[in-house]
Amino acid sequence: MPVAGVGGGGGGRGGGGRMVLGGCGGAGAAVVEDAVVMELAAAEGEDSVVTVNCPDQAGLGCDLCRTILEFGLRITRGDVSTDGQWCYVIFWVVPRSPSINVRWGSLKNRLMSMCPSSYAIPFYPEITQPAPPQFYLLKLFSTDRKGLLHDVTHILSELELIIHRVKVSTTPDGRVVNLFFITDGMELLHTKERQEETCSMLIATLGPSLSCEILLAEGFQQGFSSLPPTISEELFRLELDDCESSSRSLCAEMKKMQKASINFDNALSPAHTLLQIICVDQKGLLYDMLRTLKDCSIKVTYGRFWSNKKGFREVDLFIKQADGKKVIDPEKQEVLRSRMRSEMLHPLRVMIVNRGPDTELLVANPVELSGKGRPRVFYDATLALKALGICIFSAEIGRQTASERQWEVYRFLLDDSKEFPLANSLTNRNNIVDRVRKTLMGCYN
Repeated sequence: MPVAGVGGGGGGRGGGGRMVLGGCGGAGAAVVEDAVVMELAAAEGEDSVVTVNCPDQAGLGCDLCRTILEFGLRITRGDVSTDGQWCYVIFWVVPRSPSINVRWGSLKNRLMSMCPSSYAIPFYPEITQPAPPQFYLLKLFSTDRKGLLHDVTHILSELELIIHRVKVSTTPDGRVVNLFFITDGMELLHTKERQEETCSMLIATLGPSLSCEILLAEGFQQGFSSLPPTISEELFRLELDDCESSSRSLCAEMKKMQKASINFDNALSPAHTLLQIICVDQKGLLYDMLRTLKDCSIKVTYGRFWSNKKGFREVDLFIKQADGKKVIDPEKQEVLRSRMRSEMLHPLRVMIVNRGPDTELLVANPVELSGKGRPRVFYDATLALKALGICIFSAEIGRQTASERQWEVYRFLLDDSKEFPLANSLTNRNNIVDRVRKTLMGCYN
């Protein structure tokens, strides 16, 4: 299948008043300069266009989608083409919320860093675990108020700082000590300038009464969750049609998701299997599709992704197996269909449990074979709890192996209150699960 032409990339303004962020070279410029070109929207609500034109490698489309999701953007349309050595990708994107401040320059740099410098790379090299990141301890001292944890999370997200664990405690004088164990997506937090930028932005946004300190977290390691067997079984085996413990509105959403259509067509192309998907739209949908195909060693040669007027996504993907053959075996098709349905329509698990006398919110998502977790889960969960007026006493992120795979598990210990009692209120618990899950899936910004 032919590869689309190389995208131009001069700096300045494109047509229609759009600002173009790209390389400064012409047709003879180095690959790295024109690998990523961004045509920014001229007005709020319009799509910005991200073009990636570089050597191909295994799972590149998945990695690009993951980063776009991490920056708070929604992919409205997508077009992917590759000849096995060179790929050409176009994404039309919009911020998921007006409150999201997209750092377009940082996004461009992150996408550029993913582009291989050479096309002499096998499509399915041996998957290795990445080197462990450097962890830092962010200490914040402030007055207590509802929604503080999410407000801090929002700022850290804009700064590309990733939260791995949170400890919250209250001093006798009513002040709060927040300890955040974080990593830096830009890998610059060891510098004085980056630390000053972080603390300055936190103080400017949250008020001068906030004090901030950043230290190396020597010896810190991301822990592994150890949920009780009964809770673990329920959390990781929850199916889409399990409405017994769900609210009426959430149950309706689950039934809507079940209408997804996943079909294989081997008649249209002599060299590829056409995978056609029609399903309800939700946050991170294209990422979930591509990470599943990546983990199943399925190569996408050409793909197109768009939406219809009824809130459903339509996706056409021309695929091959790792050996270069079509997916013809009905059993293999059914295995892939089942995996796609589960990963694509139900990528996150949410439930409320008792932890002694306290109430705990659990959120879990599968981890890629490469070891990467899902972006913005902590952000969305704390956003939902802030909207409900629920305080978080502590939060922890760990990994757990279940159902023959690794999961990332978020554990939030919730503060019971007279305004929103949790101990004996099934309705309030269902409302929490409803709100958190819908926020994670993009129903709330």
